[in-house]
Amino acid sequence: MINELIGALAHLGLARAYALQAQSLQGDGADAARAKSRAAYNDFLSLWKDADPDIPVLKLAKAEYAKLQRAAY
Repeated sequence: MINELIGALAHLGLARAYALQAQSLQGDGADAARAKSRAAYNDFLSLWKDADPDIPVLKLAKAEYAKLQRAAY
């Protein structure tokens, strides 16, 4: 059970790392990092789709993902 939690949070950490990378790059590199970040957020959110929506880390991850989505356009 603990491995599932750590694995899911690893996806979140990866998503955040790619989002930071996208902020420091320009052009195609930034686009690629944003795409990787979105994919990692999707993985995390898929794993936690049945979780209590009031869990703080889940709420924060959803807000970060929404911000990333807006930044892409």
